Amino acid sequence: MVMFHLKVIAVDENLNVVQQSNVQFDSELSEYSTQGGVHVHSDRLTVTSPVLMWVKALDIILQKMKNAGFDFSKVKALSGSGQQHGSVYWKKGARQVLQNLDAEMHLHELLQGSFAVLDSPVWMDSSTTEQCLNLETTVGGAQRLADVTGSRAYERFTGNQIAKIYKTRPELYQETERISLVSSFASSLFLGNYADVDYSDGSGMNLMDIFTKQWSQQCLSATAPQLEDKLGTPVPSTAVLGPISTYFVSRYGFPADCKVVAFTGDNPGSLAGMRLQEGDIAVSLGTSDTVFLWIKDPKPTVEGHIFCNPVDCQAYMALICFKNGSLTRERIRNECAAGSWEVFSKALRSVPMGNNGNIGIYFDAMEITPPTAGVHRFNEENSKVAGFSEEVEIRALVEGQFLAKRVHAEKLGYKIIPGTRVLATGGASSNKDILQVLSDVFGAPVYTIDTANSACLGCAYRAMHGIVAEKGVHFAEVIRNAPEPKLAVTPTLGADKVFEPLLKRYAELEERVFKESQQ
Repeated sequence: MVMFHLKVIAVDENLNVVQQSNVQFDSELSEYSTQGGVHVHSDRLTVTSPVLMWVKALDIILQKMKNAGFDFSKVKALSGSGQQHGSVYWKKGARQVLQNLDAEMHLHELLQGSFAVLDSPVWMDSSTTEQCLNLETTVGGAQRLADVTGSRAYERFTGNQIAKIYKTRPELYQETERISLVSSFASSLFLGNYADVDYSDGSGMNLMDIFTKQWSQQCLSATAPQLEDKLGTPVPSTAVLGPISTYFVSRYGFPADCKVVAFTGDNPGSLAGMRLQEGDIAVSLGTSDTVFLWIKDPKPTVEGHIFCNPVDCQAYMALICFKNGSLTRERIRNECAAGSWEVFSKALRSVPMGNNGNIGIYFDAMEITPPTAGVHRFNEENSKVAGFSEEVEIRALVEGQFLAKRVHAEKLGYKIIPGTRVLATGGASSNKDILQVLSDVFGAPVYTIDTANSACLGCAYRAMHGIVAEKGVHFAEVIRNAPEPKLAVTPTLGADKVFEPLLKRYAELEERVFKESQQ
């Protein structure tokens, strides 16, 4: 489930996609009056989705598959992913309803009275600043909270959303028997019982200790009373939760032994779909740039997020978001390359790597990593300069954006190892000259991948892995037949010698810019 639609993919034993379908929330469930799958409230900060809309979407998509002649009796296992951080509040007595579903009726009819909160807070919500400050203060600061839960307090994170509901609607909180994430809510429907939260999606709540993989008692008590009883126990992301509910066996013809593998969040699902391995880094070059990392020894900071890894319970993943992505690249292209990517690429090639020591930091909008804004140019002596030539400006932008990604990835504990691959996706990944700079900065080959369905595909792969995970079979082994990413570029000879000193300088200059902005 992403924001605006519900999507399904079925794969066969050779990982070929045999069926796909989707339901658009706004157009196919127009009675809920959502825009982009959500309701933005009058304060512009509160953003929710109707939980029954999600339930009805599942009714519709399974019916679509049935009408298309899909043979449910061949399904061995299923899993899924839900938008991260969103939460669902089951009313007292809902478990009883889930365990006794009448296969003659639709789920949305059966579960109509099962939710204490009808509008689920979702990841776009930013109305919980007060709760975030309270949580950080209680545990001893933002860094301390990150050390335990993998992230400082964020408004969209589930714990802070729960704290707000407890404070503003205490009667609804009291009426709540179980709190699910969007992912564990969806798996509960298939299980016919409350599904536990998986380690990976549970890492996006500001409530779970990512090292012990248990709820942090300090965070729970700072959030709301009796919370542990309402959350259940976190489970490995590879866990088989149980067989599918008899409702789906009777209504759609699923086999009674079809396994429900723990559902996870959309970002962890994407990591599985992109098939990251240890040492890999995925860079999504979009409106904002997102970096996904596979990490063994994480070092949480107040920037970025560390989650438990969804396909290897001994490992971690990290997520870093950079707000200044393609819009900044397009601005520089328009100003310095007459609006042409061809001229932009030619300029990039015309200046040697390392840009003769010139470094640029381009934060057109308030950046997330680090939280500061402005354009800053430095010459090889680290002195601020007013401007660069067009060619130098273009190379300074691209090198600066990728130096930032490597600097912040390494701060979180990322290490480049022999065999490291950089997987590039998103608009700019079609530009070979931009990818060449990415490869040179990271000193690793860059591959391009198609991620149109990565979170959904990742769940199909995870369902397949779930069947054999208990026997110690690795995820990589299960998906070895999946299509390989395409090699785009390899590092230029001598790139490491050029960029090692530049990485150090970039980190120091960015720190200087941030400190100056705080004065």
